[in-house]
Amino acid sequence: MQEKVIVLDFGGQYKQLIARRVRECNVYCEIHPHSIDLDVLKAMNPKGIILTGGPNSVYEAESPTYTAELFEAGIPILGICYGSQLMAYKTGGQVATAPTSEYGHTDLVIDAQDSLIFSDVNENTTCWMSHTDYIAKAPEGFRITAHTENCPVAAMENPEKKLYAVQFHPEVLHTPEGTKMLRHFVLDVCGCSGDWKMDSFVETTVKELREKIGSDRVLLGLSGGVDSTVAAVLLSKAIGKQLTCVFVDHGLMRKDEGDEVEAVFGPNGNFDLNFIRVNAGDLYFSRLAGVTDPEQKRKIIGELFVKVFGAEAKKLSDQGGFRYMAQGTIYPDVVESGAGNGGAVIKSHHNVGGLPKEMVVDLGFDETPIEPLRSLFKDEVRQAGLEMGIPRELVFRQPFPGPGLGVRVVGEVTPDKVRITQEADAIFREELEKAGVDTGKGQFFAALSNMRSVGVMGDGRTYDYAVVLRGVITSDFMTAEAAEIPWSVLQTCMTRIINEVKGVNRVFYDLTSKPPGTIEME
Repeated sequence: MQEKVIVLDFGGQYKQLIARRVRECNVYCEIHPHSIDLDVLKAMNPKGIILTGGPNSVYEAESPTYTAELFEAGIPILGICYGSQLMAYKTGGQVATAPTSEYGHTDLVIDAQDSLIFSDVNENTTCWMSHTDYIAKAPEGFRITAHTENCPVAAMENPEKKLYAVQFHPEVLHTPEGTKMLRHFVLDVCGCSGDWKMDSFVETTVKELREKIGSDRVLLGLSGGVDSTVAAVLLSKAIGKQLTCVFVDHGLMRKDEGDEVEAVFGPNGNFDLNFIRVNAGDLYFSRLAGVTDPEQKRKIIGELFVKVFGAEAKKLSDQGGFRYMAQGTIYPDVVESGAGNGGAVIKSHHNVGGLPKEMVVDLGFDETPIEPLRSLFKDEVRQAGLEMGIPRELVFRQPFPGPGLGVRVVGEVTPDKVRITQEADAIFREELEKAGVDTGKGQFFAALSNMRSVGVMGDGRTYDYAVVLRGVITSDFMTAEAAEIPWSVLQTCMTRIINEVKGVNRVFYDLTSKPPGTIEME
C-alpha cells in the first residue's frame, strides 16, 4: 500500500503549499476537510497527519474543530499555527489572545535541538508568523521546543504520543529552514521511506488506466494547455488509438497556437491517438459580439465549449464504441472547487465535472470521467510530462486562461482586437526570450485595453488602441509582484509593437501587484 500523509484543512490559505512540501520529500500527500470522520481517516492508514492554520480562534463555539480522540490515536501529528493551538486546546493546554500579535519575519530560538524536527536547525533562525492567539500554557506531558520574543510556546512536542506543534508556518519560503522541519517530521517522526517519485507515478498510472479501460474507447477534450496535453499523452501511452482527442479551436488562442497543437497531436505528430480539430472561431466571435462584461464573456465561452464539444461527442458516440470521457483535472482544481471532499468552493473550474452530467449520460458515457492527473499539482504535472518525453517548450509554456484571449481583450471581443493581442503578445514573448528574461517564475503576456487615444505616425494622425504588457513573479499564483523587466527590453517591445502591429499607438507596462489587482487583465 502507498505511504500517505494527510493534511487536515482548518481554513488555512497555505494548505496546498503544505501538501506540495510533503510531496517534495517524495511522500504522497492528500488534503481533506477537517469534517472528515475519524474512522474514515484511520481507514486511510496515514503515516502522519498535518493540521493546517486557519483564521479562527479555537475557543470559540463556531470555530472548526476535531475530536480529542485524534490525539490519542497513536498517529504522528504536526499542528501548524491554528493546528498547533487546536492540539494544545484539545490536550489540556491553554490558548488565549496574545498580548502582542506576530506577523511576518520573526526571530526564532530553538530550545531543544535534540528534537527530531529541529535536529539540524540552527539554534537562532527566522520564521514566518501570522497569529493573534497563542498557546499560553503547554499541555501536561509536552515540552516547549522553541520560542520567540513575544511567543513563549513557538513550538512544543510530546514525542511519546508523537504529537508536534509549531506556531509559525514552516511550509512558506519565508521560513528558511522550514523545509528541513517538515522533512524531519515526514521521514523521521512518521517513518516514511520517501520513495514516491514521478517515474513510478507514470508507470503505475499507465498500468491502472489499462486495467480500468480495458478494450473500451475514451474521448478527451484537448485544449492545448499543459494539463490536457499531459493527460492526453498519459492516456496515449496506456491505450493508444483507443483514445480520441477533440480540440475545439475557439479562435481565442495565442498566435499560431492552434496549428502548433495540431502539429503535435495531429496525423503527423508524435503520439499514438486519434485527433480531431473543430474550428469554431466564427461561432465564438458571433456570440461575443457586443458583450463587454468579463463574467458574461466567460459564461458565453464556457457554454459554447459545452455546445461545440458536446455536438462532436454526440457525432462520435453515434458511431458507437465510446465509454469514457477524460479530462485534465489537477489537484488544485479539485481542492479549490471543493469537489468531492466537502471543502469550501474558492472558485469554479471548467475542467472539474466537464460536460453536464445529464449530457454525459445521454451520450452513453460513464458518469465518472477518467482523470489521470487528479492527484497532481501543476509542477508535478510538468514533471510527469518531461518523464514521458513531451517537449520542454510544451511542458513549460506560459499559463493561459481557459477562456483564452476573451479575458485579455478588455471590452468587446472582435477578430481584429484578437489579432492585435496575438501579434503584440508574440512580439513580447519573443523579445523576453531574446533578452534571457526568466519567465518560468510567473506569467508574462500582452493584453489589449479598451482605451483609444490620439497619436502621430509619420505625418498623420492616428486614433488607435493601447496595448498593456503584463509580467508577474509568483510562486503560488495567490499573490504576485510585477516583474522588473529591463527598461531596454520594454523599449524594444514598445517600438516593435507600434511599428509592426496595425491598430496600436501606445504601449503600457502594468505594475499592479496581486492583491489588489488580479494577474489577468479582464
